[in-house]
Amino acid sequence: MSEVPKPHQPLVTHIYTADPSAHVFEDRIYIYPSHDLDHDGPVNDNGDQYKMEDYHVLSMADLNSPVVDHGEVLHVKDVPWASSQMWAPDAAYKNGKYYLFFPARDHDGIFRIGVATSSSPQGPFQPEEQYIPGSFSIDPAVFIDEDDEAYMLFGGLWGGQLEKWQTGSYVEDAEGPAPDAPALGPRIAKLSEDMLTMSTEALEIVILDQEGKPLTASNEECRYFEGPWMHKYNGKYYLSYSTGTTHKLVYATGDNPMGPFTFQGTILPPVLGWTTHHSIVQFEDKWYLFYHDCSLSGGVDYKRCVKFAELTYNSDGTIRMIDPCPEK
Repeated sequence: MSEVPKPHQPLVTHIYTADPSAHVFEDRIYIYPSHDLDHDGPVNDNGDQYKMEDYHVLSMADLNSPVVDHGEVLHVKDVPWASSQMWAPDAAYKNGKYYLFFPARDHDGIFRIGVATSSSPQGPFQPEEQYIPGSFSIDPAVFIDEDDEAYMLFGGLWGGQLEKWQTGSYVEDAEGPAPDAPALGPRIAKLSEDMLTMSTEALEIVILDQEGKPLTASNEECRYFEGPWMHKYNGKYYLSYSTGTTHKLVYATGDNPMGPFTFQGTILPPVLGWTTHHSIVQFEDKWYLFYHDCSLSGGVDYKRCVKFAELTYNSDGTIRMIDPCPEK
């Protein structure tokens, strides 16, 4: 158990954590992060430095309470179809069960998305024998709407292999769109009632600029790169994500979870580190952003730590940009 966390400070310091997916389950805040490990391999744009092989679950009674590490809840060695790199996960609750969705490379080195189940939000989680049929790429995020319909968003460029699936099949040497062509968007599919398969084809979400035109691949300040997250506020759907090369968390809004979405602005400017990844959750009457940076490791090997900050809206529903270093 850690000390009581403070905004913009690491939630835990005994392990390196990243890619936090935060949810309120059983009146507690549960955080499902990835787990950065030491490595002796290369550091590159494909993320080979991220050797993560297991998941821990963190929880807090509230934002003024110590963080509990519930320990390892799933390891790659327990997943029959997976070989390595268990990257950013997410969790969901439905049908009286808790579900952990996670990406990993299969035995051919292709990223797929798996699911594991538990009777408790703190795990441990029992993985399915096979990955979700038709799944690919990384960064699953599950959104359950007010009508109980569940959607899974996913996809990440470069190391996440999203551009390799533009034809509907995996193409190893595929490149991304031309600079003036529409940027690739995240994928979204409805999940089956048992949450173990996709009940619809995974479709691409279109993200538009303020003039109603699709964001182009060269628009690195705004276009999608990885880390999708969806939440709902005052009847509007909010799609937030990482821009990747410009290291910002940004968001777009829409009237349907399948899109299209219109770009609105920045939630979090760049932080120390090579990646940025987040989640947004309401707890009681406030909203919070969970994110990561490399401050705990000083940037060594890009090992990361999870943090949080309060998120606020303007009267028109736009999100106020968060200062990651308010003390400076």
